Amino acid sequence: MKRLLVLLPLAALAAAQTPPAQAPPTPAPQGRGGAGRGAFARYRSKITVYDLKTKATKIIFTADAQWEAPNWTHDGKYLLANSAGALWKLEVDGPVPAVPQKLGLDASYRCNNDHGLSFDGNMLAFSATPPGGRGSQVFLATADGKDPKQMTQTGVNYFHGFSPDGKWLSFIGQRPVNGVTKTEIYRVSADAAKEEKLTDTGGYDDGTDYSPDGKWIYFNSNRLGTTNDGWDIWRMPPDGAGPKDAKAERVTHDQWEDWFPHVSPNGKWIVFLSFPHGTENHNGEMDVVMRMIPAPGKKTDPEKVKIQTLLKFFGGQGTINVNSWSPDSKRFAFVSYEPIAPANPPAAAGGR
Repeated sequence: MKRLLVLLPLAALAAAQTPPAQAPPTPAPQGRGGAGRGAFARYRSKITVYDLKTKATKIIFTADAQWEAPNWTHDGKYLLANSAGALWKLEVDGPVPAVPQKLGLDASYRCNNDHGLSFDGNMLAFSATPPGGRGSQVFLATADGKDPKQMTQTGVNYFHGFSPDGKWLSFIGQRPVNGVTKTEIYRVSADAAKEEKLTDTGGYDDGTDYSPDGKWIYFNSNRLGTTNDGWDIWRMPPDGAGPKDAKAERVTHDQWEDWFPHVSPNGKWIVFLSFPHGTENHNGEMDVVMRMIPAPGKKTDPEKVKIQTLLKFFGGQGTINVNSWSPDSKRFAFVSYEPIAPANPPAAAGGR
């Protein structure tokens, strides 16, 4: 049976439906978890904008190909998303469907779904497999994709956030530690002169995002174990969690598996993606929930935090991997997916 996409509110979504637009051909996704997306080889991608005040959704672009991880440009006019290893701009409030405009980045870089613009809009950081290389690395370029400079050299690395002053880039590094590859949080200076490790106590850390005042880095982690606690939202000071990660503070804690916290530019809200209880990672597409909390103050209280459910839909990897808030904090963008059944599905197993 073909799975149907459900988004809330349904009335607003129905009004926004548009015919699928032509998109560039898409190979297997280049980000983490490209494999393991289920039996469907292809997905219909719907780049969608959610209005915080009206709670309405608007689909600005649909394509029968994999599109991922929209960022909002500093001027508020465009979304920046990845598809087919390239980065594309799409006008937010123009004609629907939006017409993708390819960013002027050398085609030899195979971009994945971890990219973003600096707070002042002047610089672009992106993760990509470099020309002639293997594994994702972090690059820094001008906002139009020119003059890219490789920022990481060791292991496999994924960009996730600029500090508000533009001096640091946070990223997720997969590095060998005592013969075991660990996924932890690092930062590198914008001149690439200095790299620092920010977490080191077990688990799997991912999805960093700076608060706009620069006081916190929010992230998701299963550092307390997957059996009972699973994936929660955490935060730490911008210079790291300290010895034994003692400065790390848990922000959410319930039966959902929470990923990719993104703080609104006005510092009031954190939106994040929640997977069903027991989901081990963010690699696949499934029924997920978009949730939001007020940004905590000086202290966190994960047991009492008020969590709003904004949307329920089919999504996951690529939906909201990076910050996608509008500059005025009134909207955010995300991608939902719809499986496309194979044209010639395999025959059912035979029997007597």
